[in-house]
Amino acid sequence: MCCFTGKVEEVKNTRIFARLRTDGRQALIYQMSVKANQDLAMVLPIPVKEGAGEDAVKFFDFSKYETVFEDLSALWPPSVGIDPSANLRSAHLYSLKVVSVGAYDASFVPTIADFSRLDARFRLPDDVWTKLPGYAEFGFAVFKLKPGNTQVHPMAFSFPTALPGTVFFPTLHIHDGKVHAKEKFDHTLYLQGSGLDISGWGESFSLPDTIVKCNLTHGMIRPDLHVFSSVMRGKFQNGDVVVKKKKKV
Repeated sequence: MCCFTGKVEEVKNTRIFARLRTDGRQALIYQMSVKANQDLAMVLPIPVKEGAGEDAVKFFDFSKYETVFEDLSALWPPSVGIDPSANLRSAHLYSLKVVSVGAYDASFVPTIADFSRLDARFRLPDDVWTKLPGYAEFGFAVFKLKPGNTQVHPMAFSFPTALPGTVFFPTLHIHDGKVHAKEKFDHTLYLQGSGLDISGWGESFSLPDTIVKCNLTHGMIRPDLHVFSSVMRGKFQNGDVVVKKKKKV
């Protein structure tokens, strides 16, 4: 869910990497270009395991590896690339603990009720949640952004997932405080994993360790697993992407 607590002029070139770890946690790396004229925050609802405390989400600093997504993209040869037509999918913080991760201040909000513990500038309007009942049991990773027109370095964290065996991409949009049935997408999704239903996703030609500086990813990108990619570009039904286990035949 790409949700902003204030109005943004433009959001583009969103790229998300996800991997389900063997310890029941999901790794997520998120980057986009954003234009905004005010202090605001980006809120990413995540399906956190029930009973998880305020330290459940671990944030990682990617300020020293801003080009991780350029390197992931390079796993496909330039002559091939990631063909959008081939795999296009239709379809300041207070009270809570604050973590400094590169250019951001980040915090984990365990429940919707805990948003009251944040500065009002970094909350979504209360009526948003009445329109999104499916997020009542979610937790929220919040990143404070600075005004301006820039591509920010990747945001990265891991969390104990409430959706075992599945991989969750937060892609539902809220850019103006309102929930629209359809939104404009400019997303590239990257995935590592096995036993998942990834029909229609493009597989990398190379393993990450040939190009990606996996030693700078805090163990989030495995060097020995191929990466799969899918592109969402255009206007689509507004919602998150959940990749489930492959059905047994």
